Amino acid sequence: MKHIRFLCLGMILILAGCHTAGRSLHPFKAPAYSTAKPWRGDRFANDKKSFQFVVIADRAGGNRRGVFEQTIHKINRLQPEFVLSVGDYIEGKTEDDSLLAAEWDDFFKVLEPLQMPFFCLPGNHDISNPFMQQAYIDRMGMSYYHFVYGDVLFLCLNTEDPPPTHISEAQIQYMENALRDNPKVSWTMVLLHKPMWKYKDSAGYEKIEALLTGRPHTVIAAHAHRYEKETRRGIDHYVLATTGGSSALRGAAFGELDHIVWITMTEIGPVLANLAVEGIYGDNFRDQTP
Repeated sequence: MKHIRFLCLGMILILAGCHTAGRSLHPFKAPAYSTAKPWRGDRFANDKKSFQFVVIADRAGGNRRGVFEQTIHKINRLQPEFVLSVGDYIEGKTEDDSLLAAEWDDFFKVLEPLQMPFFCLPGNHDISNPFMQQAYIDRMGMSYYHFVYGDVLFLCLNTEDPPPTHISEAQIQYMENALRDNPKVSWTMVLLHKPMWKYKDSAGYEKIEALLTGRPHTVIAAHAHRYEKETRRGIDHYVLATTGGSSALRGAAFGELDHIVWITMTEIGPVLANLAVEGIYGDNFRDQTP
């Protein structure tokens, strides 16, 4: 458990300094051709400031066993630099300590095969009541945080602070300090479980929005189990579907499928690609193993 906690929290302390300094790019070398050459283009997508990561969606809220487990192995095939999540790892909604511990132990066991850092933030199934809120903090160390990777600031919010559906003044102050301390990053990624900008009572989220005014950023949430993209005040906002959570699975046209989001940070901001879990295969395509 200490190992998992290191992945979810301790990496915050070191990731900011380990990206660009140790990364080496491979220069392109080829024989000199006097006329025609068998390729087109000379701009390689290997800017040292670029990096790739994955965001996964809800596992819980009607967990379909096997989907998230399979996804972990498929992410290993993709080899992102790290994985972000937007909450709902367990079914929760309990005050039974032994049941809650068993659910968390089960989740972290599923997570063990992942080969890269995994960043947690809570959903409403992870923090359903004050008892679960304290249990989450005891296990994870904190329920909201930030980190810098490369030239990008990541804000990981808790929309159950306290439950149900709230962002505390302490959390708002924390995020204000994080933004103030990182004024020159090229982009800010905001991750939260509930898409609180859609709520009639935004319960503190409007103050987070105000803090982000004038700063290039992208917002990613989940909770609804149905994919949606909207542009709000000139900013891209995404609501993810599922990575094993309950779904009618009617397909992409309905925003209902198991997926992950592959994100490449570029000099002009993030480029998102949604990958259906069932469309990611290992190197033996025919036997369909992860």
